Amino acid sequence: MTRSALALALDAASLRQQAIAANIANANAAGYVPQRVSFEAQLGEARRNLAQTGRLDASALSQVRPRIEALVDGLGAPGSVQLDVEAAEMARNNVHYQALVKGLSRHFAILSMAVGDGRK
Repeated sequence: MTRSALALALDAASLRQQAIAANIANANAAGYVPQRVSFEAQLGEARRNLAQTGRLDASALSQVRPRIEALVDGLGAPGSVQLDVEAAEMARNNVHYQALVKGLSRHFAILSMAVGDGRK
């Protein structure tokens, strides 16, 4: 389950990078609708399941899929692109992605150690 959860989070971070890059590239384009990735909100059900059972269930994670959505204001109108906000979001997403990769690397190192110790 750890690998599946990390893989989903990496997919979301990668998709978020694409959305931010599109927002920056189209910041001055008339009529452009900024994009955001919907992922963290979807994790609510998986978190509730984790809190209740103490583990992540494959069925709870199967419903979680990162996706790009249009960013609209409270009135349903397209939001605007603020380059400083997008640049900060890109930096935050980069750090998040690096942390996820490090976590996945450690997970595989633990698995490798377990397999290696089992052969002795």
